[in-house]
Amino acid sequence: LLTPPMPCHAKTNVMFLKTHKTASSTVLNIMFRFAERYNLTVALPAGQLLHLGYPRTFMAHFVEDFEVIGQNYNIMCNHLRFNPLEVQKVMAPNTFYFSILRNPIPLLESSYIYYKNEVPAFRSSKDVNEYLASPMRYYHPTDYRQNIYARNIMWFDFGYDNNAEDDTNYTQAILEEIEQNFHLILIADYFDESMILLKHTLCWDLDDVIYFKLNSRSQDTVQTLTTESEERIKAWCSLDWKLYLHFNESFWRRIEETIGLEVLEKEVDHLRTRQKELMETCLLEQEAVGKGRIKNKALQPYQSGAANILGYNLKQDLDNRTLRTCQKMVIPELQYTSYLYAVQHPRKKRKQLGLPLPWTSPQER
Repeated sequence: LLTPPMPCHAKTNVMFLKTHKTASSTVLNIMFRFAERYNLTVALPAGQLLHLGYPRTFMAHFVEDFEVIGQNYNIMCNHLRFNPLEVQKVMAPNTFYFSILRNPIPLLESSYIYYKNEVPAFRSSKDVNEYLASPMRYYHPTDYRQNIYARNIMWFDFGYDNNAEDDTNYTQAILEEIEQNFHLILIADYFDESMILLKHTLCWDLDDVIYFKLNSRSQDTVQTLTTESEERIKAWCSLDWKLYLHFNESFWRRIEETIGLEVLEKEVDHLRTRQKELMETCLLEQEAVGKGRIKNKALQPYQSGAANILGYNLKQDLDNRTLRTCQKMVIPELQYTSYLYAVQHPRKKRKQLGLPLPWTSPQER
């Protein structure tokens, strides 16, 4: 007499380490919407901070009201530099930890464009291929705080030294430590597959992981890497390369052991069908548009470097409930963070974004 499998319960204590240029803004939007759906408390940046102290190593006091709320936060997902002992002061002992990685080759090109004006190593080179031809000509470890995006950025986000020597014993020890600290590592290059794996692992619904791609840039700002440059990235960012190879392998192993490739394919199809339905319902153009074409400034994403960060236009004639759903799918990270802050901490001074919010109070939801 086989007993039917126990229905699982949605995990509601979740920490997402938001890495840079890895589709993590899209994941943050998923996390915020989930928090609102279940009325969960989000560990938000304190005061006027927009990140949790990044690029400084995370400390618990970077979270608003940490002294009062203690370990009673459910969701943590804004940018921070991982520091497990401090994060554990904020998050409950049964918290689920996950993060996302991306192939360092497209990642470095994306960082180059996005941080072109901020990073000394990028600023002084003509283009990404020139930079990679001799990175040490432009990259000075003394500017290390400004240059973190120029080398092994994922390694840095996980809390480690991005200029460390690539020594086999060292990298192996770090990979094992990351495996102990995180229950799941997703891969941005297989984003839909990652969302299905996340849904299964957290016992969430399909609509909890549905998304519109956020913070992506227009194709005309992508620089083509030469074959030599691609090979050089593997050497220049060898710590990130090892990190990626290791967890890309464990990602696919995890899928085979838990869902199976056949079920995965079916569920990815469902996800894409549902996404398409929502796009047809919500969006004027059925796709993201360039910064100059975004009509509602409240939905304008933060623009950085030489990138043209895309956003969305919503249809005009939506009923209130549909409009709210659609707005939440497309609201950029800074505006959503600012809005949740106003809801969770109504007596505190609002975050000064210099941008309007599409809606400002819980009543308007």
